[in-house]
Amino acid sequence: MKLIKNDKPTIRAWAMFDWANSAYNLVITSTIFPAYYTAITYTEAYGDKVRFFGIAMVNTALSNFALSFAYLFMALVLPVLSSVADFKGNKKAFMKGFTYLGSLACMGLFFFRLETLEWGIFCFILAAMGYVGGVLFNNSYLPQIATVDQQDRVSAQGFAYGYVGCVLLQLICFVFVLKPEWFGITDPTLPARLSFFLVGVWWLGFSQIPFRKLPPDEHRGERVTKQVLSKGFSELRDVWNRLKGIPGIKRFLPAFFFYAMGVQTVMIVAAAFGEKVLHLGAAKLIGTILIIQLVAIGGAYLMSVLARYIGNVRVLMLVVCVWMAICVSAYFISHEVHFYVLAVLVGLVMGGIQSLSRSTYSKLLPVGEEDTASFFSFYDVTEKVAIVIGLFSFALIEQLTDNIRYSALFLGIFFLLGLALLWRMLLLPAER
Repeated sequence: MKLIKNDKPTIRAWAMFDWANSAYNLVITSTIFPAYYTAITYTEAYGDKVRFFGIAMVNTALSNFALSFAYLFMALVLPVLSSVADFKGNKKAFMKGFTYLGSLACMGLFFFRLETLEWGIFCFILAAMGYVGGVLFNNSYLPQIATVDQQDRVSAQGFAYGYVGCVLLQLICFVFVLKPEWFGITDPTLPARLSFFLVGVWWLGFSQIPFRKLPPDEHRGERVTKQVLSKGFSELRDVWNRLKGIPGIKRFLPAFFFYAMGVQTVMIVAAAFGEKVLHLGAAKLIGTILIIQLVAIGGAYLMSVLARYIGNVRVLMLVVCVWMAICVSAYFISHEVHFYVLAVLVGLVMGGIQSLSRSTYSKLLPVGEEDTASFFSFYDVTEKVAIVIGLFSFALIEQLTDNIRYSALFLGIFFLLGLALLWRMLLLPAER
């Protein structure tokens, strides 16, 4: 089967994978699951303490430990699996495998109650692994379906499909959560658990569109050797050695590493923080997260405009300062209005710092460099490791202090380190 690049039906089918799996990211990671999990794991007898395989833990610390483990595991195995997929020519098989793993795990969350805590955490971990793995192999199709001059547009189309898809399913779930009586639901846990099941069905169902349209695996019969298994890490090591010779990137990546710890952690724990500190309830939290998504679009545009006038690095420094203020303010919030104000600020700087970080990294690459895939693979691994450290630190501080506010305050240190390292970039001869 000869694949024609820039074929519109193929591109639309590829973008439908973002439509399918983005529902996980919004419903499970950001909104309904954190609110549901925090609510059912809080009891009058034990407060926010739970027992996980007999070990006493703070509820939100446990979920953050679990998510950090999922990201760490995937950061370790994906370079190996990517190398095997390239060698065997079966990346669609890996893409399907991770999709089925993640979607079925979301369906499994339908059975998650306080008395089945271990089962719920197990499914939560598997869903995260399925999401991360599926995204990586879906991204690898981009050079196959689009020419270089069209890849930015096609990538943006995927993000747009993902945004529309996840918001649409979120609104459907929102109806179950807000108006359970319309459906004769009397069990207060059922709307959330039904939402988890719908995410799995949505993810699995719509993924069949790209699975049918994307080119089939080549199924090469070569035997996988130790050299093949180690190739992924060897490529990362080679890229790092090349990056060390580029002054701008050598200074930018450490800065990105530290402030990404804070950014990604805040985005993941925001809903759980709001529920635990202010007991806002699922409806208000979902509405708040949807507002954050909308504000983030405007924030990304605003930061790109500012960057044209004062430069990428200076805008990043300004945004990191806002993130530090958010972390400090989170320690003191006592009313839901404060949370909404912080949520708008998070949305404003969330989209901006993500888009501007990626474009800054791209600008710092050597002019005429063709091997951009390996450079961005290193960038993605850097971000995944940052998420692991950020989530683990957030969970550990709460577990030790029994106060999630201290965890939020501690994240400010990561932003401070990132700011100091960004300032070093201004000492370079010229900012690109």
